[in-house]
Amino acid sequence: MIQVRKLRTAEDFLAHVASLGVTLPFVEDPPAAHADHYAILPMEGWDGTEDGKPTELVLRRWRRFGEGGAGLVWGEATAVRADGRANPHQLLIGPEVAALRDAVGDRVRRVGLQLTHSGRYAVTGPLVAYNHPLLDARAAAPVHVLSDGELDDLVLDFGRAAAIARDAGFDFVDVKACHGYLGHELLSAVDRPGSYGGASLHERTTFLRRCVEAVRSAAPGIDVAVRFSAFDLVPHRPADDTSIGEPEPGATAPYRYAFGGDGTGLGIDLAEPEALLDLLVDLDVSLVCITAGSPYYVPHVQRPAFFPPSDGYLPPEDPLVGVARLLAATAELKAHRPELTIVGTGYSYLQEWLPHVAAGVLRPSAGIEAGHGGADWIGLGRMALSYHDLPDDLRNGKPLDRRRICRTFSDCTTAPRNGLVSGCWPLDPFYKLRPDRPLLAAAKKASRTSVADE
Repeated sequence: MIQVRKLRTAEDFLAHVASLGVTLPFVEDPPAAHADHYAILPMEGWDGTEDGKPTELVLRRWRRFGEGGAGLVWGEATAVRADGRANPHQLLIGPEVAALRDAVGDRVRRVGLQLTHSGRYAVTGPLVAYNHPLLDARAAAPVHVLSDGELDDLVLDFGRAAAIARDAGFDFVDVKACHGYLGHELLSAVDRPGSYGGASLHERTTFLRRCVEAVRSAAPGIDVAVRFSAFDLVPHRPADDTSIGEPEPGATAPYRYAFGGDGTGLGIDLAEPEALLDLLVDLDVSLVCITAGSPYYVPHVQRPAFFPPSDGYLPPEDPLVGVARLLAATAELKAHRPELTIVGTGYSYLQEWLPHVAAGVLRPSAGIEAGHGGADWIGLGRMALSYHDLPDDLRNGKPLDRRRICRTFSDCTTAPRNGLVSGCWPLDPFYKLRPDRPLLAAAKKASRTSVADE
């Protein structure tokens, strides 16, 4: 498997992509104007206070996002109540989030806040939509299936959280429905009885619909966005002999629990995701971010990378295959509902070739004749941790700074999962100089999936 950073010419990159049997849009000379269509994606932070308030580390990150030239900042996962946090230092909604909006400043055109409940991955214990035959076995504590009454109460919490975000000055809130968290899990709750689950998509979108309605009722004037996982696969685990990701033993077809899956557990069917877009249009939701899978059980699908986190697995495919899968699904969904404003994801692994592929994705109206309209915004996730001002460099005609390009080392995940704070530890000097950096090195050394290539 060849790393992208070793593909030094466009010809090498395109030849390698072709050898994988996939296609990626590509513009040889991206115009500077396309930098106006870069967005910062929401990333869960692990550096708030124990009671969920922003620290100086959090504010530093948000200031950098505001200074880097992105036109849209989709702010990080913020729990709507204490039992919805995924880690003991994740943000919790409260009036203190106004400091985040202030930190971004006035240069960014639109700033939002992602509202979430972590559900199965809640730090207080798994609060699930339904009993999952594979994921329940992974839980460190007994799972609790939330009742309809408990979900009714949670809907109101989303409304209250949106009112706080509006008063803090945010332009929009995201009702999160991705990455294996509660809003996403409910989309696949085919076996759940009651009001919030069932065979039909209408039943399984009850929670999402009611949350949107609660936001509109409690916080008139704030826009509503949705980030959702458009497809999912069967949970993967590291193979015993190679540590390469493989489907969880015991998975059987038809696999019923992958929203956007084809029933095999390994393929995609976008019929229901397209129907979900139809629903969002009916709800007057116009801003949508397309992602996929979950970082907990199919990270190679959710964020293609060469290097896995310490608790992950080696990629079972060239990560460019995962990038192409994400971009193709996003383009298909954009074509289904072209009136929606779509933020795409999965770009960081492209590294030096990110601007070229991004320009190929964007609408021709972005000033790029070759753009095919697969998305309206190019979302930067982990890349923004190492290289927050990449959009400004593109806008100003500067070559990319190779020293700051994210190489998907996954330290931004490995560090928090070993008790350290969020950040780009390999490339950001601020984190490289932290006195606790040796703890990260020790955790990586102990990992069975570590790759000595840094």
